[in-house]
Amino acid sequence: MTKPGQISKAQKQSYRDNGFLFPIRVMSEAESTALRARVEALEAEWLDNGLTLPLNTYKRINAQIVMPIAHEMGCHEGILNAVEGVLGPDIMLYSVEFLIKEPQTKAVVTMHQDVTYWGMGEIDGLTTAWLALSPATTESGCMDVVAGSHKNPILPHEDTFDGNNLLSRGQEIRVEVAEDDKVSMELQPGEISLHHGLTIHGSGPNTSDDRRVGIVIRYLQPGIAKTGGERDYAHLARGEDKFGLWEPYRVPTKPFTSKSLELYNTIRHLQTKVMIKGAAQSGDFYEKAD
Repeated sequence: MTKPGQISKAQKQSYRDNGFLFPIRVMSEAESTALRARVEALEAEWLDNGLTLPLNTYKRINAQIVMPIAHEMGCHEGILNAVEGVLGPDIMLYSVEFLIKEPQTKAVVTMHQDVTYWGMGEIDGLTTAWLALSPATTESGCMDVVAGSHKNPILPHEDTFDGNNLLSRGQEIRVEVAEDDKVSMELQPGEISLHHGLTIHGSGPNTSDDRRVGIVIRYLQPGIAKTGGERDYAHLARGEDKFGLWEPYRVPTKPFTSKSLELYNTIRHLQTKVMIKGAAQSGDFYEKAD
């Protein structure tokens, strides 16, 4: 019997050939609707509730450290089943981000490669799952990918720090991507896509009348390490960690506890050194180190 999210040999080969795979049904639409309701209830409760940083910062960087629902989604059985198909049985949860575009807005994600600023080099042992909690369509600004682009090295990027760009540095590859080369990864609620860390991707504005609610979840093989030797944090979501290269984090049981906020600030500070290295200015989510 096929498990939720489990992918076939043909799908695995498609991922290896193209650098992405979609759509993969990992949960029912009813479950995804319930998750969206919980996310939006959390937003309403904490939008003006005395947090040190803007709520959007916690949603966009390492939400799994301070929000139990983010960690829950990162360890969802159906998603892990799909991820196991491309990374193998040992899976580290690295980060969870709420990537939400409000209706009728101009927010975009410029074409980029995920691993450019993560300090991990050109690696195969990382994949990103993109979970739809609302319809992700061309109209609502779904992700566009370039087939086979994961076979490139890390390409030159430039920082824009554009206010409409959802990326930390507004980073964009210095290569023009033709519209004909883009594949639109449309998803329905409860479906995910997977893409390789080197796959060129981005997304357009949300011109629909509904929020585009996407959850971005990064996974690593335990043997992957940061090239500069920095110690970072990740959670063993499935299998075994025989390498000990990642610090485990304390799984949150309540939103925004004092201990989880303290850990969040520690992680944000250490990741800033890598994410903003060489940048001319600070971004909205990472402060430029002195």
